[in-house]
Amino acid sequence: MLSQITGLSRHFTAETLRAYLLSRATRAGNGCLIVRGYGNRPGEYQKLAGRAWAHIAAYVVFVGGYDPALEVHHDCGASDCIEPSHLRQRSRADNCRDRAQRPQCRNGHDREIDPATGRFRRVCRVCNRQAQQRWRARQAAEVAEARMAYGRATS
Repeated sequence: MLSQITGLSRHFTAETLRAYLLSRATRAGNGCLIVRGYGNRPGEYQKLAGRAWAHIAAYVVFVGGYDPALEVHHDCGASDCIEPSHLRQRSRADNCRDRAQRPQCRNGHDREIDPATGRFRRVCRVCNRQAQQRWRARQAAEVAEARMAYGRATS
């Protein structure tokens, strides 16, 4: 069964993989078992045990009955959760059809509906404005540093 997982190291057995996943996971307050893998961004899909996705390896080890033609879906919505009761297999069409957009962004701001598509905008206006302000501040700092390097005073 472990041979069906793409990217999994050959040296793992079911018992060692189970222990490895549990050693890299912490329990969240909402019941999720959050894994800490190789990904550099928390909250994203995490890779573990070679180059295998942690949630797929957890499904194989904890739940069993893995079908490589289907996707492993998170019922909780946390992409780095490996809690067995939150994972189930679904077809790609079912997974995309039932994907719900959240009315708030990850920072808690309300998102607006795009009139062209009828779906929520990808980035809320508040976060977009703050990102632009941070970018402009970085650009101004670089210009000031370059002027100082050439001996010009800032105006």
